[in-house]
Amino acid sequence: MEMNQSVYLMLTDTGTLFTKSIKKYTKAPYNHASIAFDPNLQELYSFGRKKPSNPINGGFVREDVFKGTYSKYPNTTCVIYKLEVSERDVEKMKRVLNVFKRNQSKFLYNLLGLVGVSLNEPIEFSNSYFCSQFVAEVLHRSGIRLWDKLPALVTPDDFRDHPRFEQVYEGKLFDYEPVKKRYS
Repeated sequence: MEMNQSVYLMLTDTGTLFTKSIKKYTKAPYNHASIAFDPNLQELYSFGRKKPSNPINGGFVREDVFKGTYSKYPNTTCVIYKLEVSERDVEKMKRVLNVFKRNQSKFLYNLLGLVGVSLNEPIEFSNSYFCSQFVAEVLHRSGIRLWDKLPALVTPDDFRDHPRFEQVYEGKLFDYEPVKKRYS
């Protein structure tokens, strides 16, 4: 199988009250996961806040480092991983993403799913995801099966611990070279 392309996974911690409370529970350094198709993070997708000021109103979002939630939290820390995949995998992922894009308004943020993860009991609703569940779902539906568990039980830490993800960067989001270049 030819592996000649990469997708990028970014885990972040904005330091908001919401992430602080999740962190207290998970003891994990990062609690938000996004997927990108380029190292510059120009096409970044996740399930999260639709408006930076409202942690409850969430859903499928195309994240913008400079305009979205991250712009309000300049001290956001992150870790960025690269996953080697085939061209066909990327095509499949983009097809899966297009379903999300086309039906954006139908998707909800799966707040209860977070409770499910803590109980190791998947709580799934159709069209409802939390961030790491969404990223795992995109990979899973594209035929990339990395875990022996449902996407509804995948946490940001599961990506950190998986040997197929190669760490590219860790530190402040706005110090990440490709972002810094775009920012200046």
